[in-house]
Amino acid sequence: MIAENSVNIIKTIHQYLNKLITDIGFSSFFIEEIKLAILLSILVLLIFISYPLTKNILLRTLKKLASKTNITFDDFLITNNITHYIARLVPLAIATYLVPLILASFNQFIPVAELLLSIYGIITAILIFRSFLRATRDYLKTKDAFKDKPIDSYIQVMVIILYFIAGILIFTTVTGKSVITFFTTLGAASAILLLVFKDTILGFVASIQVTVNDMVRIGDWITMEKYGADGDVIEITLTTVKVQNFDKTITTIPTYNLISDSFKNWRGMQTWGGRRIKRPIKIKIASIKYLSETDIDRLSKIQLISNYITKMKEEINHDNTTKSIDRSLLINGRSLTNIGIFRIYIDSYLKNNPYLHPEMTMMVRQLEPKQDGIPLEIYAFTNDTNWINYENIMANIFDHILAAANYFDLEIFEAPSSGDVRLFLTKVNTETILN
Repeated sequence: MIAENSVNIIKTIHQYLNKLITDIGFSSFFIEEIKLAILLSILVLLIFISYPLTKNILLRTLKKLASKTNITFDDFLITNNITHYIARLVPLAIATYLVPLILASFNQFIPVAELLLSIYGIITAILIFRSFLRATRDYLKTKDAFKDKPIDSYIQVMVIILYFIAGILIFTTVTGKSVITFFTTLGAASAILLLVFKDTILGFVASIQVTVNDMVRIGDWITMEKYGADGDVIEITLTTVKVQNFDKTITTIPTYNLISDSFKNWRGMQTWGGRRIKRPIKIKIASIKYLSETDIDRLSKIQLISNYITKMKEEINHDNTTKSIDRSLLINGRSLTNIGIFRIYIDSYLKNNPYLHPEMTMMVRQLEPKQDGIPLEIYAFTNDTNWINYENIMANIFDHILAAANYFDLEIFEAPSSGDVRLFLTKVNTETILN
């Protein structure tokens, strides 16, 4: 009934325009063209009126609904302009209905007009879905469960699928061919498409692998020396990963390179709640010696190792006495050394340090002697993974150890400076002159 009324209205408008144009005095030869121009102008006017009107109605309605609910998803729908795209459907519907009636005298243009309107409808539908996906992305980012997930990659993949579907629909609409024909044509052009979209395809594959294998999350601290990246991951997209370095610069890494190259992810450290200390102090080999009874008595006053020294002293004396060892030389039999006792002292000091993780590996090990001394390596984990706190804890530990070395008559190796050389030469020259 409505359709019949509309047709009758259009016929009445046609008749009225015919009479009006004739009365004005225009040639009957141009009546159809003038009438077409007038009707198209009316159509354009209707479109320009209906679009902002519909948009404002939708926007006000959605805002009113958003104010009455605690869900923020509708707010993100507004910020992503979904009402703008939905409002386009009303002018599209008006044009789709009126264009065939307006072009009744120009039947040859009706298929072209309908084709263009169909393509515009497909594009509008895709933009609506894209806006909805972006609103979903923004909404999920506010949820704790998704804050460290590469939501951008998922949305980009879905948008690409939308564009692909739009391409199929536009192809079938324009050519009138079936979807099978489209895929046949696509197969013939696959080599070119693979070349053009190589980075996108690699990024898509990498994003899936990164997500499935849980290699990187947003907020992870990663180090990738090849690209100068050392900081927190702030964004993961289909083709790139953005890292905010600790100097506040941004490094962009192709997503595929997270699969093809090596990088370090510090998430495990943060998950376990311990950050590793692995640093040696280098002891001057010439300062290593056996401990005399006087040395042992002096070191026995150090509380952390007093029980150990007492126990070892009794054990060594009993062993040497049993074997009738000549103790006039300390090299005979068993003896304590200052570096051995120092190593036990460091170990006890670490075990009594409240800032080290007691359930993770903790040891002091002696490494291979080199030209710059014999390294005693401290291997432990702090119970605080914060960078600043970690550095302070480590600095305090080594401050203490370096100062404690003197109590064991040990010297920390350091290469002679120019001042040491000058002092030595001055001393040699002075002795030469005095002699």
